[in-house]
Amino acid sequence: MKSGFICITGLANAGKSTLINSLVGEKVAIVSWRPQTTRNKILGIVNGTDESGEDYQVVFIDTPGIHSAKNHLGDYMMKSVEVGLKDVDGILYVVDTAKGLQKEDYEFIEKHADGKPLIVVLNKEDAVTKTTMLDVLQKLTAFPQIKAVVPASAKKGENLEPIMNELLALLPEGVQMFPEDMFTDSSMRFMAAEIIREKGLYLLDKEIPYGIGVYINKFEMREDKPIYEIDADIVVEKQSHKAIVIGKGGNTLKQIASAARKDLEEMTGEQVFLTLYVKAKPDWRNSDYLMRELGYDIKDLKK
Repeated sequence: MKSGFICITGLANAGKSTLINSLVGEKVAIVSWRPQTTRNKILGIVNGTDESGEDYQVVFIDTPGIHSAKNHLGDYMMKSVEVGLKDVDGILYVVDTAKGLQKEDYEFIEKHADGKPLIVVLNKEDAVTKTTMLDVLQKLTAFPQIKAVVPASAKKGENLEPIMNELLALLPEGVQMFPEDMFTDSSMRFMAAEIIREKGLYLLDKEIPYGIGVYINKFEMREDKPIYEIDADIVVEKQSHKAIVIGKGGNTLKQIASAARKDLEEMTGEQVFLTLYVKAKPDWRNSDYLMRELGYDIKDLKK
């Protein structure tokens, strides 16, 4: 069979997480309008059979959006991108076509075009005119090393098949690396934390900066009933942010819990009893200790 690793990368907010969820057909990465919401490398796994009848397994590595690091968490995220680009069979680079080719897009493509096979996805094609699309395509002719350029809409699920066909052409003959029914290597505890963080980012909108972390205190099935009990801390950087997350009469926190519970029950296939707490840990994004507590250990990236 064909099997291999593909790294999805691009600038912050280009739509990488939406694309990987669409390609995998399951939710493996959180989606938010905020840039830099993906903090860990996330594996998404796609199994199938190509047009010739040969089985394949594509293992996607979703990386944080490329940006200038401003704290220890930012350093961790950029290290995650660096590690994600190693030992892969190809790179899927996502461009926000609505913004056109940015200086950082040029720099990345120029740096990596002669290395691993590179496929460029011009995302958000549904949000641009033909003139804008043609302008971006014209600019990309400066990089003949690019294997393929595919306009697509990750949000609408348009042109996913051409992307997959281009990726399959890059895969070597190999073996099945993960079971067929497995769509991610992330643990349910990790996914639970990501789901809660996503709902927090969405419901808090612009009120809270990016300094939200989630720590799972308990994730276990009740002995007497098929109900998962999940206790988690939402960690913020400032004491003033704590009141915002809780909301008047606890209303905002209840909304976060309600929205998260729905996704958690879909993920586990069982009823979920979710309890959320809010804790302020000043400047945690610059604390190696607190980052490790929240699951961002740069030592893990060196393995």
